[in-house]
Amino acid sequence: MKHYETEILTSPFAKPDAYGALTMPIYHTAAFEFPTAKAMSDAFCGRSPEHSYSRISNPTVQNYEWRVRRYTSAMSVTAFNTGMAAIANTLLAICQQGTNIVSSSHLFGNTFSFMKLTLAQFGVEMRTANLIHPEEVERMIDDNTVAIFFETITNPQQEVADIAALSAVAHRHGVPVIADTTMIPFTAFHAKDFGVDIEVISSTKYISGGATGLGGLVLDYGTFDWRQSPNQVLKSRTKQVGKRMAFTARLKTEILTNFGALMTPHEAYMQCLGLETLQLRFQQQASSALWIAQQLKSEPRIQQVSYTGLDDHPFHAISVRQFGQLHAAMFTIDLADKQQCYRFIDALQLIHRATNLFDHRSLAIHPASTIFGLFTPEQRNDMDVKDTTIRLSIGLEAKEDILADILQALDKMQE
Repeated sequence: MKHYETEILTSPFAKPDAYGALTMPIYHTAAFEFPTAKAMSDAFCGRSPEHSYSRISNPTVQNYEWRVRRYTSAMSVTAFNTGMAAIANTLLAICQQGTNIVSSSHLFGNTFSFMKLTLAQFGVEMRTANLIHPEEVERMIDDNTVAIFFETITNPQQEVADIAALSAVAHRHGVPVIADTTMIPFTAFHAKDFGVDIEVISSTKYISGGATGLGGLVLDYGTFDWRQSPNQVLKSRTKQVGKRMAFTARLKTEILTNFGALMTPHEAYMQCLGLETLQLRFQQQASSALWIAQQLKSEPRIQQVSYTGLDDHPFHAISVRQFGQLHAAMFTIDLADKQQCYRFIDALQLIHRATNLFDHRSLAIHPASTIFGLFTPEQRNDMDVKDTTIRLSIGLEAKEDILADILQALDKMQE
């Protein structure tokens, strides 16, 4: 594999551009013309690779998918209009009434809500286990389990499971592994090497970078034999497209088409630009996050700094083994109480009071009252989301300036 920066900048177009453009143009069109009725029929029915309608596929979106696929060596890549759409469409493709997903209560709020509430209305059960203990996960699996789903680093709890161990458990029982890898980009974490079958990513985060728009990606590595799935539709698909292609075939030709969640051409163009600087930005943001977290460790006004990059973090060793020396560009701090958290956030001058992660700008949010604000106190307690926690996403500003803003906010918090 070439270096990321070289690979991502040398990906060819599917067809030569008529004007020799170095950057894929934005094909901002709904429909495409065909020379004959048969050519139109072949495109609509999947007998040719031509584009028919931009709800189904689009040249600019396809180019974005192809660039990600070429670097990651995924069998297929599908781009969605949000990260949640990527998760929802993936799970809808593998679930059916009477099946279950084994996951954790340590999930992003809307992911948890989608599994626990939305899918339940369609007869799909979410089973929560402590993913740190693979034997507990194994006890949850039965003949109706369609997947094990988890986040590589949980947000905001900063928990890291042993992904290879979870994959071994899942595959021993003929169950696919689906991982939300948003916290560490694929430039630093190669999910397939740890047994992940399907990777879902909120590309709104690192890839978009400047928070220019929303997006999601689904990477299918073609490593799972879908004849083992309890989903009867996927089983039948294996007879048509083979045992490895069934999920991608259903996702692209049924779920994506029927739910209409394909990424827009303009967003694909913007995220292609983000791909070109992804590794450079991640390196700086992750390095800054580590330095700032280290400076704050000895700050007496902070009750706790939680960051997997810190040597004394309980998940530091497993994080290094799986992700290397660069950790996520996000960490949390805990203050005395919710009131102090609000005072601290209100006092920030450089860091923005906003949601999202891995923007060019540094961001701060109080997760318990925002992302998890509609859950009950009991539910938040079960999810280990505390009123005392502030989440900080570190941007591209000078690390010294970010630290200075945190320190001055701590000063004002106590006034």
